[in-house]
Amino acid sequence: MFLTILMSIANVALASPTPQLYDSSNSITALTGTANASAGPILGNYYNYWTLRSNKTVYDLTRSDRMPVTSPKVIPMMASRRTAIIEPSRSALVIIDMQNFFLHPQLNPAATGGRKAVQPTLNMIDGFRANGMKVLWTNWGLDNFDLVTIPPSFLEDFSNDSTMATTFGSDMGTIEAANGSLIAVGRKLMRGSWNAQPWGKLYDAQVAGVASGTDLYFNKNRLSGLWGTQTPLGLYLQEHEITTLFFGGVNSDQCVWGTLLDAYYKGFDVVYVDDIAATVSPDAAAEMVR
Repeated sequence: MFLTILMSIANVALASPTPQLYDSSNSITALTGTANASAGPILGNYYNYWTLRSNKTVYDLTRSDRMPVTSPKVIPMMASRRTAIIEPSRSALVIIDMQNFFLHPQLNPAATGGRKAVQPTLNMIDGFRANGMKVLWTNWGLDNFDLVTIPPSFLEDFSNDSTMATTFGSDMGTIEAANGSLIAVGRKLMRGSWNAQPWGKLYDAQVAGVASGTDLYFNKNRLSGLWGTQTPLGLYLQEHEITTLFFGGVNSDQCVWGTLLDAYYKGFDVVYVDDIAATVSPDAAAEMVR
């Protein structure tokens, strides 16, 4: 009896095949759906797309057919794409490595461009907070596990004499503050050390922002804050459906560039903010990033 029932079901299935879910000649459109193109040409599909408006001069990044919008903002751009429309609830400012190690005059005298970028960065932070957009501080912040797993190429790059005694995790001694007191610089770029804190007024802004919930702080253990399969920053962006990222910090051709590229490779909209980014590298390097 059981075999007979199975054979009957099989015969029915053979006689009445389930219709195809999609037409293979147009499978991508059928599987993904189509965003509303009435406002202009579409780049992408229902789940992830840009709308090109005003004769392709305005890039609408809100993805508003699928996702809720609050109060989209129109922003001017400096490159070939002249204008963009962003959704604040899905946009964030990523500030890279504006730490004492990279910006303090006694630790990095050459970082004049980075120090000049501090006030524009503070202005940008105020603007993002005022419009309900998150500020994401993304800084070198190693732990002891990182010291075991970080490769020799990185250890050498951050060593003063190509030895373990002066690379990541080494004690950087003390420096004298303006009032004559001594500051314990701490272990090089380790979490919680003074040298890994944001520099000057940026530190106060970061502490206040995290306390109020407008800002978040992420540690990274490579030049990029988004390298590999997943990072703390990447997990936050994924969980909160952030789509559009603005980048600033130091050094523009190194950690800023690395994080921006990985964000681009992972599918985020990436915006480079020139006046809040700087480098100690030659001018050609900064120009390359632009």
